[in-house]
Formats: sequence, C-alpha cells, structure tokens
Amino acid sequence: MRSDPAHFAAARLRLLRDGARPGPPRRAALAALTDRWLAALWEAAVRDTGARGAALVAVGGHGRGELSPHSDLDLLLLHDGTTGPGGLSRLADRLWYPVWDLGIALDHSVRTPAEARRTAAGDLKVRLGLLDARHVAGEVALTAALRAAALADWRACAPTRLPALREMCREREERHGELSHLLEPDLKEARGGLRDTTVLRAVAASWIADAPRRGLDEARTALLDVRDALHLATGRAGDRLVLQEQDRVARILGLPDADALLRKVYGAARTVAYASDVTWREVGGVLRARRASSRRGLPGRTRPAGARTAADRTVADRAVADRTAAARRSPLAEGVVEHDGEAVLARTARPGLDPVLPLRAAAAAARAGLPLSPHAVRRLAAGAAPLPVPWPAEAREQLLALLGAGRNAVAVWEALEAEGLVTRMLPEWERVRCLPQRNAVHRWTVDRHLVETAVHAAGLTRRVGRPDLLLAAALLHDIGKGLPGDHSTAGEAVARGVAARMGFPPPDTDVLALLVRHHLLLVDTATRRDLDDPATVAAVAGAVGSVEVLELLHALTEADALATGPAAWSTWRASLVADLAGRTAAALAGKPVPAPAAPAPPAEAERLAAEAVRTGGPVLTVRTHRPPAGHGAAQGAAQGAAHGAGEGAGPVGAELLLAVPDRPGLLGTAAGVLALHRLTVRAADLRTADPAGRGPVLLLAWRVEAEYGSLPDAARLRKDLERALDGSLDVARRLAEREAARPRRRGAAPPPPVATVVPDVSRTATVVEVRAHDAPGLLHRIGHALERAGASVRSARVSTLGADAVDAFYVVGEDGAPLSEAHAARVAAAVQKALA
Repeated sequence: MRSDPAHFAAARLRLLRDGARPGPPRRAALAALTDRWLAALWEAAVRDTGARGAALVAVGGHGRGELSPHSDLDLLLLHDGTTGPGGLSRLADRLWYPVWDLGIALDHSVRTPAEARRTAAGDLKVRLGLLDARHVAGEVALTAALRAAALADWRACAPTRLPALREMCREREERHGELSHLLEPDLKEARGGLRDTTVLRAVAASWIADAPRRGLDEARTALLDVRDALHLATGRAGDRLVLQEQDRVARILGLPDADALLRKVYGAARTVAYASDVTWREVGGVLRARRASSRRGLPGRTRPAGARTAADRTVADRAVADRTAAARRSPLAEGVVEHDGEAVLARTARPGLDPVLPLRAAAAAARAGLPLSPHAVRRLAAGAAPLPVPWPAEAREQLLALLGAGRNAVAVWEALEAEGLVTRMLPEWERVRCLPQRNAVHRWTVDRHLVETAVHAAGLTRRVGRPDLLLAAALLHDIGKGLPGDHSTAGEAVARGVAARMGFPPPDTDVLALLVRHHLLLVDTATRRDLDDPATVAAVAGAVGSVEVLELLHALTEADALATGPAAWSTWRASLVADLAGRTAAALAGKPVPAPAAPAPPAEAERLAAEAVRTGGPVLTVRTHRPPAGHGAAQGAAQGAAHGAGEGAGPVGAELLLAVPDRPGLLGTAAGVLALHRLTVRAADLRTADPAGRGPVLLLAWRVEAEYGSLPDAARLRKDLERALDGSLDVARRLAEREAARPRRRGAAPPPPVATVVPDVSRTATVVEVRAHDAPGLLHRIGHALERAGASVRSARVSTLGADAVDAFYVVGEDGAPLSEAHAARVAAAVQKALA
C-alpha cells in the first residue's frame, strides 16, 4: 500500500461506506488497512532516516484489532538504542505527522523495552495496554521480546496488582454507573462495558482466574458493533450513547427502534457484568487460598511462578483452594451445600429428578447471603427437570423464600437469569427482560425494577396478613409492560395466568390479579385527587373491596415507589398515600371516614383571613421543615407535618399559608411569584373564608420546596405578591426573561403537554388533569389559562415525578357548580394550547 495519506483516507472512506453493517469483519478490515498504511509509512521513514533496531507496535484497542470508525490509534515506537535521539525524533515525526494530518487522534510514545517495562510497573493502565501489544512494522524480534516480558511481568505481579485493578473497576462504576440500566450509557466505562471486557482478558492472562466464557465473546462483539454504529451516526469518536442518536444507531444496526437497541446493549452488559462478578470472586478465593497456604507453609510454593505452565498453576491453585475450603463445607438445604464461600450442589444432588432444586438452591443461597456458584447454575440449566404445572407447593414456597430474602436475592436472581433459568420458569419474563423505561424517574429496567420491588416488599411483610401475596404481586406488578395498551390492564391477565401456573388457589389468584390491575391506584389517587371529596374514597373502596386487599395494596405501593427511584417516594407522598389508605380502610370497615386535616390550624387561618380583610392585601405565614438524614418513608407517613420534603437531606421544604381578598387569577399570580423565588410547588389547596361577613377571602395552602439553597424571606414574598397583584411586578415577563437566559441543553425533546377532563371522579367539581414537562412557571401558566377559560380553581393536586408534572385541578364555573361537558372540553383545550 502507498504511504500517501490521501490514498489511505480514500480507501478508509470506501471501507466505511461499503454498506456492510458494523461487525468483526469490518473492524478486522479497518485494522488491516490501517496496519498496511502504517507499515508503508514505516518503510518510507526508515528509508529516509536510516533508523535501525526499532519496531512500530500497536497497543490497547488498536493492538486488539478493534478499531471503530473514529477510534484513536495507540502506537509505541520501540527501539533498542541503536539509533540516536535525533534519528528517533525524525523517525517519529515521519510517522506521527501523517496521522495527525488526517485528523486521527493518536496516543503515542517512544521507549526502549526496559523503559516500557519500567513505565508499566508504575502505571497499571500501561501494563494492561502492553498485554495487547501487536507488531505492525520493523524488528519483529523486538516486539516479540517485549510481549513475552510484559506477560511474564504481569503474571509475576498479578497477585499484588489485581486488588488495585479491582478497586479501579469499583471507582469507575461509581463514576459511570451500571451500563445495563442507563438511558444514555457509556459503552466503554460503565460497569459491564468494553473496559470490563479488557480487564477480564487481563485477569485471564494472569493465570489466576478466568471468566465464564458462555456468551462473553458475543457480548463484547455486540458492544463493539454498537460503538461502531455510534461513530458512523455521529461522525466522530465517542462512547456515550445519547438519546438523540439512538434511533440512528438502531437503523445502522438493522434494529427496529431505540428500545431494541438498548435491550441489545443491556443484555450484553449483563453478561459482562455477571462474568466480572464471578471472575473477581474467583480471584479473591484464589488469593485468599494462597495467603493461607503461605501462612501454613504448604508445599509447592517454592518454584518460581514463571517456571510453571498455566496448567501447573491452575491445578496447584485449585488443590490449595480445595484443601483450605474442605473444612468449611456445610449443608444449606436438600441437595445444596456451602463450599468455599458459595452455594453449590451437593454431590448427591440429582437435578434431573428434582425439578424444585433450582429454586431451592437459589433460596438457600439468598437466605445464607452467599453467591450461587456459576458451576451449579450451569449444571442446573443443563440438566434440571422442568417444573410440572401447576407447580408443587414447595416450588412456590421456595420462590417466595428467595424473594423474601431481600437484598441478597438480587445477585442470586441475576445468576439464574445469566443461564436462562428465570425465563424457563417464567416464560413471560422474557418480554420484560432488559426492557428500558424511558422515564427519568425510573432507575432500573423493567425486569430489575420488579426484583427491586420484591426486595423492598420483603421489608414490609410484617405489615400485611399475607406476605406471600405481597411478594408475588411485587414480582408481577409490571409484567404487562411491553404489551399493547395500559400495562396494568394487560398485566392483570398475565398475572392471573402466572399465578395459576404457580399453584395459587383461585381466591389468591384473584387477589394477585387485582393487585396488579390497581398497583398505581393509591399513589395516583392520593397525589392527583381531592381526598376531601367523598367520591374519591368511595372509588378506591369500590376498587379494592376489602381491608385485607387494601393493606396489601398499600405495602405494594410503597415497595413499587421505593424501587422506582428517589423522585417517586418522599415523606409527602407517603403521608398522602397513608391518609388515603386510612380513609379507605374506615369506609370499608363501615366506620366514619376521618375528617380531613386542615391545611393550617383554624385559628391561624381565621387570623390571616381577618388580617387580609383589614389590610386589603396578601398575608402569609411560612413553616419550614427538613426531614432528618435517614428519615424513612414509613416514618414520614406517620409524621404528617413533613409534607413536601424529600428523603434524607433533600430540598428545604415549607408549608405556606396565604390569605388574599378574593379576586380573579389569584392562583396563577401567586404561583408565578413562587416560581420567581425558585420555589417548586408540591401541593396546593384553595378554600374560601368570610371572616365577620366582610367579604370573601381566598386561603391558599401550599406545600413547596426550594429549588436549591434556602427558602426566601416571608416579608419579601409578601412584598412581591403585593406588587404582582397591583400590577407593578410583571410576573409573566420576568419568568420569560429567566427562561430565555437559561442555557439550552441537548437532549430528546419532551412529549407535548396534554390536558384532559377526567370524568366521574367528583360530584362537586370538574377535574382537569394536566401532564406536561416540568418547568419554572408551569403552574403560573396553567392557572391563568384556567382563569381565562372561565374556570375557577377550588383545589389542586400538584405532583412532580422527575422531569414530568402531573397536576389535577378541581374547577367550577361562575355559579360554583361543575362545568358542562362542552365548557370542560373548551377549558382543557385552552390549557393545552397555552402550554404548547
């Protein structure tokens, strides 16, 4: 090949545009093309400079032959000292400048073999890069000697360096997160990404441990294919799969949509992450065994490490591990024992004759807080008898015991999933496996969210009479996702079939189906409906039917929200749900429904109303609160005063009571002033008072949080309210100026706002529900739109989940009655238009 950069650039462009999808053949072709060009550059440079005793070596990803379309080149100019510094400098210039001229990023170095080894000794990343060193041009013997020395050095120091490598992996995971659950993942650095596959290669090269090979090569190939497509879609190097590029990347890979792309990425990442977990566990066991044998002076340790073959070391290490672990073997359950810190199958276990053994082994491992041995899982996957239908009682009990183990259940469940045992037991699981949830509130994929919900439900089983039904409902509540239509409705039918197959009796199956159908009922009603309206409690009571089911639904609601993410559960939400559950329980028991809690002490409300009449202007009080660190949701539910605050050391919250002589547009104006002071409204309640018959006064009770920092001064709030009401403060203009000054960030456009009329939820008002992307001043715009459309707000439920607001407004007409159907439709259309 010619050394001319333009010739190489044209050939490279043809290769990338040949229509073939990203894959190993094209990566290999790109690496080979690049090598031929570099070799041509080398020949020309050596001929011009007369350099001798040198070689050009590819390291890192280039050394592995994994060049993506816009990957940088990692090159080492290796020399034996024969050529002087001036000659080496000229040789390097002849090599590096043509690469830079093409705009290709270059990571380069010039070293002797001794210098390369010394650098690697002090830099773990350099050491790992040398393990992938590959000869490109020049003296082959020089490259071969460096490779052999680098590998020997690594094997000699691995017992002391692997713990540091493990710590580097942990730190990287903390910075970049878990690839299999991120909506915009870093394909290289996140846990389960390409960097972890390189680490696994290095661990295998140490001869200390090796990763489970099943599916690992395919997973690495899948991640590389996605990165190639990302480079082609963006026209630049990068590893972050951002939202706005996902559809284009999916098309390049021949996938139907971005969800299919993420499922491909998530599945590959899980394979890599599971292999990493197993490998690091094996590394830890081998290193512990070596330390133990060294302390006891066991034979076989005096021979130099480099003098033994891989087989020698593997046999010796396993022998030592077996000797040190023999004393710790102990039974866990029928056919399951603990061995070397893992749950393994007993020698007498017969998977082919014991269909419950997979669940029994999993439950025993989770109860004991042990990992389930990958060898045991593979043996179960290969030879376990299928469960009969319906399941025997023991199978159902062992599944519930696994779920009831709490946090320990997660790793065991992932081990079962890695070998396909979960979908073998629950075929419906395949549809939700690795299914992304495109909502910033959710931190997990659908399948992991279901497991996390069961984890949280395990901590609530003492609150319910049927913990078995709670755990089963937690595992199945979102099983309808991925099906057409509402996932709660679709999931009801699926859950009914699964429950029957598991052997639940018909009455229990009915309860499970009902819990899945209504798993969002309590939180949606509590945060979006007026709990003082008798129709609200009556609707919930009619849906659940009994106090026992209500008890289960309350616990499921909490577990579901806790498993969703921090934005889905707070002391405020917990208190609202607890209030609704208490009222519904009283109604189901035939007792009087508890009177609603006043938004402020009556004496304070009367005092503020009288003061507003006397002064003719706004009067307000602010009560600040912040829940203590570690304040749990259940405790927050019992402390109703903590409305509006987030968990732990979250935003500063307050209850604000405002009294103003009645006038049009008050809700929108007041909400706008709060937005100017960077206060986020979590709930709002409006009512009218008439102190001493001197005219109506509106009382607005707000639950607010500071967007950041501390709450504004009450006197300043009041002054700005006065200015907004008398027209000297143009709230709309100030909010528009602030919005215009905000930096524009790239990202997927949010869906358009929607305003709808919700029928049959109140006898005394019309309910208009608004769903929109949350933004400062949103409630201000909604309030003025309602007012302009001729609707007066009687009360409101404001709810913010991540980037989305779901607000419900109870409105009436000028006569104080619910709106006509036509008027309500016009109001909803006006609000939607105002937010568009």
